[in-house]
Amino acid sequence: MLRAIAIRAAVTATLLMAPSSASAQGAKTSSELEFAAAARELEPGQWVWAPEIASDGPVTVLVDLTAQLAFVYRNGVNIGVSTVSTGKPGHETPTGVFQILQKDADHRSSTYNNAPMFYQERLTWDGVALHAGGLPGYPESHGCVHLPIEFARQLFKVTSMGGTVVVNGRAGAPVRALAGGVLAPYDDAGDRANHAPLASNEEWTWDLTVADEGPLSLVISSTDQRIVVLRNGQEIGRARASVDDHIGTHVATLHSGADGKPHWVMIGVPGHEGEANHILDTMALERLRLPQGFYKQLSPRVVEGTNVVITSASLSTGTTGKRMTVLAAND
Repeated sequence: MLRAIAIRAAVTATLLMAPSSASAQGAKTSSELEFAAAARELEPGQWVWAPEIASDGPVTVLVDLTAQLAFVYRNGVNIGVSTVSTGKPGHETPTGVFQILQKDADHRSSTYNNAPMFYQERLTWDGVALHAGGLPGYPESHGCVHLPIEFARQLFKVTSMGGTVVVNGRAGAPVRALAGGVLAPYDDAGDRANHAPLASNEEWTWDLTVADEGPLSLVISSTDQRIVVLRNGQEIGRARASVDDHIGTHVATLHSGADGKPHWVMIGVPGHEGEANHILDTMALERLRLPQGFYKQLSPRVVEGTNVVITSASLSTGTTGKRMTVLAAND
């Protein structure tokens, strides 16, 4: 216990005494103990990074608007935490499940006097992205998620095109109610996404014209009793599903374990930290009681790197309750 306290104090002192240069705003750790201690003590502009904890596998990013923190998970293991600054009132960062549509390490704004937006990872074609930016300790962006520049650089190196980013919570206040649907309203081509609800006589739909290439994400709503399948951010399938009630958001990633078999590994998202690294058996999706035809389409496409998001939020096209066009493009 005393050793843990000593390590925590040492890491905290390192963070608080760090020079003001952007490259020294954070701490790199190599053990889970040091990482956990540093992550609990972050001040605005600070971050902690420990890629050695999980050296390989699919990466998922979770942005918690309430806590103003970003969490990076690889193979379901938390390898990075950073303070962020998200959209200010009137320009709120939309909640939802997004795919990385574009990566540009040297991006500059076409709207704000060529302002640098280094290590940009675009989430929507309406101007929302992860990138290096100001970190005053409160929401102050025009919709983007601002990160410390060195953390943004490290994140840029480990993410891939089509990777999953989940944004949830509510900036500036405790979460009292869900903020709308969880599906982004634009696809990877910049067009308004087609999230057509099932007709009253439909059990499921599947778009066979979409190529089977790129990251797959499953979004399951216990409120709607629906499952939606996204490929590169584009909806390719939707079905009625019998889903147990859930509160909040739960995320899992499929990857091969030490035994060489596929496993669903839970990510400890805020509010459900105890789920971190919990293993679900691969039969979990079968217990969703999906339509048989839909399951036949889905099953062979669920491979390593697939993400599943289980949420009590609706699968409507709205994200923050406002159209995303209210956000300034290229923040």
